[in-house]
Amino acid sequence: MAKTRISISLDSDHAERIREHAERAGLDVSAYLVNAATRQMAEAEAAEAQFARIDAVIAAAEAEAAELPPLPDVVDEDLTEQERREVAEAMELIYGADAPAARPGNAA
Repeated sequence: MAKTRISISLDSDHAERIREHAERAGLDVSAYLVNAATRQMAEAEAAEAQFARIDAVIAAAEAEAAELPPLPDVVDEDLTEQERREVAEAMELIYGADAPAARPGNAA
């Protein structure tokens, strides 16, 4: 198989670390970098394959949601007391109990 040369630039600290790791692995720098890149590509491809189905489901849901009409604004008076408590609990989970100024509608 024909070989193709690829040139890379990196700072001297990284170059030295790569040389040291290659030597410990018993490889020359070129073989070490090819091995590392090939392993990284395999991991990325495996992750992409693993999540391909869920990515398709998310894309379909986003496309469907984009076609929906906007929801009407809900004001505090539209909620039951239980719903208000649930919203307050959810906001506390998101923003923390000690951060009331960070909540929407409050001055920072």
